[in-house]
Amino acid sequence: MAAETMRAARFERADGRLTVEKDVPVPRPGPSEVLVRVEACGICLSDVHMIDGILPCPLERVTPGHEPAGTVAAVGSEVPYWQPGRRVVIAPGRSCGACPHCGDALACPAPQTMGQHWDGAWAEYVIVPYATLVNVPDDVPIEQAAICADAVATPYSALVDRGGLHPGETVGVWGVGGLGVHAVQIARLAGASLVVAVDTLDAACERALEVGADHAVNPATADVREEVLRLTGGDGLDLAAELSGAGRALDQTVSCLGRYGRTVVIGMSQEPVRLSENTIMFGYNNHAVLGHDGYTRRHLTQLMRLLAAGRLDLSRSVSGLLPLEDVGLGVERMRTKEGDPVRIVVTPQPPGGGAG
Repeated sequence: MAAETMRAARFERADGRLTVEKDVPVPRPGPSEVLVRVEACGICLSDVHMIDGILPCPLERVTPGHEPAGTVAAVGSEVPYWQPGRRVVIAPGRSCGACPHCGDALACPAPQTMGQHWDGAWAEYVIVPYATLVNVPDDVPIEQAAICADAVATPYSALVDRGGLHPGETVGVWGVGGLGVHAVQIARLAGASLVVAVDTLDAACERALEVGADHAVNPATADVREEVLRLTGGDGLDLAAELSGAGRALDQTVSCLGRYGRTVVIGMSQEPVRLSENTIMFGYNNHAVLGHDGYTRRHLTQLMRLLAAGRLDLSRSVSGLLPLEDVGLGVERMRTKEGDPVRIVVTPQPPGGGAG
């Protein structure tokens, strides 16, 4: 078993403080739970939004962090298969435990998120239900496995399942940040015949081209719809992914769709959503606008296989590794976008640990 106490970052909702404490009790797994020794955990913009008070936090005090990977340290009495020493990445969601649909986590109308509804993984250890674990192959870097738990799996699920992306279709990606850069890679990996990236930052447009976009358009300097129609021979896009979080961008994505085109909305927006009826219905185009959040454990398993096979390269997505004591600096870098980071990853413990 692990030590009695551990280091953990603690967020106080009342005053918005984030501090690293050194004597937090190490949790003990219940019958169906697993204790994981955390070796990497991403800093997501939703973490930053929670700390800034933009995203609600239901707890007065919580350890943030929902993109974790590490090594199994201990298992509960009713846990099958998983044993100490296994490398794992963790899907950060669980059912609410209080409704009649909780036998099927995907059917639960009020799922809970690690680091928001219960203590997350900006800590040396974290407790999770065993059903949230996915094997990490030996040759997959643990920090790349960790960021798959949201930054990669969410756009992967959005494009491949929710958006129904088929080989040969044309795709547009609005917002090439921590999720959008992976949406570009996923669209190409899934067989898109054309990937157009749209972002107001020239650096983000360059990043999109580096990871596989065919074209990048900055709305500040070009007419996006005109450019998309030119690139698609007047047909418009089959699928658009909105990840910028800018409410005004949604109408633009739909205006670029071809007949029966789909927009999948992934970015969290603090702005009013703008969408005109004429944009959707004009000319019987029958456009669809689909909301999306999260993914299933199956998606995370598939991503681990793609990483192990070399089909997916996330080496450029980890913009920095920080010790747990510097998690506040990582939050500030994500908040200010200093250095244009994709993901900053906290490393509470060194890789390769066993049962602790």
